Amino acid sequence: MPTTLQAALLGIVQGLTEFLPVSSTAHLLISERLIGYQDPGGVFTVMIQLGSIFAVMWLYRAKILAVVRGLPTSPEARRFAFKILLATVPALVAGGLFSKFVKSVLYGSFAVIAVAFIAGGIIILLAERFRPAPDVFDVDALPAGRALAIGSFQALALVPGVSRSGGTIVAGLLMRVDRAAAAEFTFFLAMPTMAAAFAHDLLEVRHNLGSARGLEIAIGFVMAFISSALVVKPFLSYVKRSGFAPFAWYRIAAGLALLAAIGAGWL
Repeated sequence: MPTTLQAALLGIVQGLTEFLPVSSTAHLLISERLIGYQDPGGVFTVMIQLGSIFAVMWLYRAKILAVVRGLPTSPEARRFAFKILLATVPALVAGGLFSKFVKSVLYGSFAVIAVAFIAGGIIILLAERFRPAPDVFDVDALPAGRALAIGSFQALALVPGVSRSGGTIVAGLLMRVDRAAAAEFTFFLAMPTMAAAFAHDLLEVRHNLGSARGLEIAIGFVMAFISSALVVKPFLSYVKRSGFAPFAWYRIAAGLALLAAIGAGWL
């Protein structure tokens, strides 16, 4: 398979899975292994994540501009920005402390991914079944304390297979946040968190950057942008109607299939 086609496929995988509670990192690691894509230093993976960041920023550009313009004069804008920044801190601290260990030890383990898939799926099902009645239906009404608690669950996403969005969505459901509001808060939280992770990873791989793979990176970036932009709004509409249980069952099935593949010696 041509490397440009591989890059396009991986960009689509990144874009489709980044904002769903299924772990984009795990799907990229598995997809790269299945199609035989080589990514020395993880340069390609780091660069195409920027496509997903730009996509969600584009979709919510009106809200972002309103908050930025309102910072000097609007208490509501300042409160919203404060909640997003506050909720981002735990993930930044955890990333600074544990990212090297996670990448050196856990990233190569498909068994870890499989267990995380299954455990995450079960937790989502339990959260859907036993969640308390919501009292927050809009991200602007989310109290700062709950925003911080929800943001803390992003730290779990350092483990491949856990899912950043899955962790924050489950936390939101358990903290009386409506499904759609929990998902939307996750999107806003993704912007600074993913941007910081991108900057950190880019510093680590900067010596491996070069023009030789520029076309692959460009293709992956564009496909990640397009697929992320296409999936966010339908995802919100879907969870309003049907909840997160289908994603939980997908995680469990994928985890079991991965364990079977490991047992058969295919991975």
